[in-house]
Amino acid sequence: MNQRFRGFLPVVVDVETGGFNSQTDALLEVAAVIISMDENGKLYPEAPISTHVVPFEGANMDPKSMEVNGIDPYHPLRAARQEQDALGYIFSPIRRAVKEAGCTRAILVGHNAFFDLSFINACVARTGIKRNPFHPFSNFDTVTLCGLAYGQTVLARAAQSADLPWDQSEAHSAVYDTKMTAELFCKVVNRWEHLNSDSTPE
Repeated sequence: MNQRFRGFLPVVVDVETGGFNSQTDALLEVAAVIISMDENGKLYPEAPISTHVVPFEGANMDPKSMEVNGIDPYHPLRAARQEQDALGYIFSPIRRAVKEAGCTRAILVGHNAFFDLSFINACVARTGIKRNPFHPFSNFDTVTLCGLAYGQTVLARAAQSADLPWDQSEAHSAVYDTKMTAELFCKVVNRWEHLNSDSTPE
C-alpha cells in the first residue's frame, strides 16, 4: 500500500452537516473507512468508524440541510461527542493504520471530497488538534473516478452502475454513504489494476 499511492493511505470519509459552509455550519456526524490491500494487491474496505458530533457553540444548522440528513442534534440518545473528542476518536485508528501500512499520511477519499475535507479542516482549526493525519488539501474524489469508470457522478447512480446494491432509505447517513463510497473506490481502482495488467505486454 505504501507504494501504490506515493506513501498515502486512502481513507474514505463522509460528513453530515448543518449546511454547506464549513466555517459557520455544524459538523454533526463523521464516518471513516480505512482502505486496506490484500496479498494479491486488491483493495478492500475495513469496517467503518463513526461518531455523532455535538454542534459547536453558535453553529448554524440550516433547516433544509437538517431535513435531508434527518438528524436531531439534541436527541438524548444520540451519544454525540464534542468536536475535539470526535476527531480524536476518528483520527486515532487512522494514525495507527498509516503507521502500520508504512505510509506517511492519510489521503481523504470522498464523493465531492473537497466538501468533507473542508469540514474536517475547519474542525481541526477550531479545536487546535495538532496531529491531523490527512493531507491538508490533496484528495481522491470518487465523483471524478466514477465519471471516468461508469459515466455517472451521482453516488447512487454510480453504485448501481457498478452493480452495487443501493438502499435509498439509508442514503445521507454518514456510515452508509462512506461504506458505499469505499466500495466504489475499491472497485474502480481494482478494475483499473485488472485492465492495466491485461494490457501489459508479456
